[in-house]
Amino acid sequence: MTTKELYEELNYVNHSREKRLHYANLIIDNPDLIPKLLEILFMVNDKVSPRAAWVFEFMCGENLETIIPYLDVFTENIHKIHLDSAVRPVAKICEYLAKAYYSKTDNRIKHVLLSKHKKKIIEACFDYMINDEKIAPKAYSMNTLFLFGKDYDWVRPELILILERDFQMQSSGFKARAKHILKKLKNKKT
Repeated sequence: MTTKELYEELNYVNHSREKRLHYANLIIDNPDLIPKLLEILFMVNDKVSPRAAWVFEFMCGENLETIIPYLDVFTENIHKIHLDSAVRPVAKICEYLAKAYYSKTDNRIKHVLLSKHKKKIIEACFDYMINDEKIAPKAYSMNTLFLFGKDYDWVRPELILILERDFQMQSSGFKARAKHILKKLKNKKT
């Protein structure tokens, strides 16, 4: 399948779990499509870009290790994502990576997620926190930053500042997640 053909196929992806999962499995079964999917995902001003992001998120949710050969491409380009419906799945993938990296069980992500990748993810997540994003990307970013704060001393104090500064102006969903993260940060539970 060419990039153009995949692009056309992604027009059939919608918000349903069934469609996202169908296309995620298509990509998992045909890993040669991953670079093409990423190419479409990073066409950041195109209406199909979020659909590629949804499929990529589901692919990572099903088998996170499929992202490994593409960590450089993913982390080098995530800062470009700006459409609301693409930001959420990208933030979720960042959280998947952080959770895998700090998982108690051994996995390949722990061995291949390099400092350069983590720094790009941290940068993107702070952008999601300070930009006018919806609650979901902010919630995923809070958790990602909390986790990466274990290795980067400056991350947690910055996260606390942002959470406390924005607390009163945000939605009840933001407040609930922020309260949870702030409690963990202040109790220094890691």
